[in-house]
Amino acid sequence: MDKKVINTEKAPAALGPYSQAIEVNGMLFVSGQIPFVPETMTCISDDVQEQTKQALENVKAVLEEAGYSLKDVVKAGVFIKNMDDFAKINEVYNEYLGDVKPARACVEVARLPKDVKVEIEVIAVKG
Repeated sequence: MDKKVINTEKAPAALGPYSQAIEVNGMLFVSGQIPFVPETMTCISDDVQEQTKQALENVKAVLEEAGYSLKDVVKAGVFIKNMDDFAKINEVYNEYLGDVKPARACVEVARLPKDVKVEIEVIAVKG
């Protein structure tokens, strides 16, 4: 099994001992992306929709670095600070992945890195 580490400066640097993504056997596993602006490593804003958009832009940047696109996403995990934001997050998520409609889990969590409101991870497959 050949594993390839994917890293791009167009997405935030890892905040811990993990890779932005790992590609193996035509599948790409993208680590959770938070709404940090890559150039400043700070959160885009306090607005949950802007945070969702930035997290998805970061996911997209990692996908593209590896030669994938949002159309290749087959599974997404969405971690949110407050389930009351579910509809607002879905509005933005649908703009990015509405045509793709990958399998997805969305869960409310007690806390996210750097106290952001949303984190998104995906699995993509070339096909």
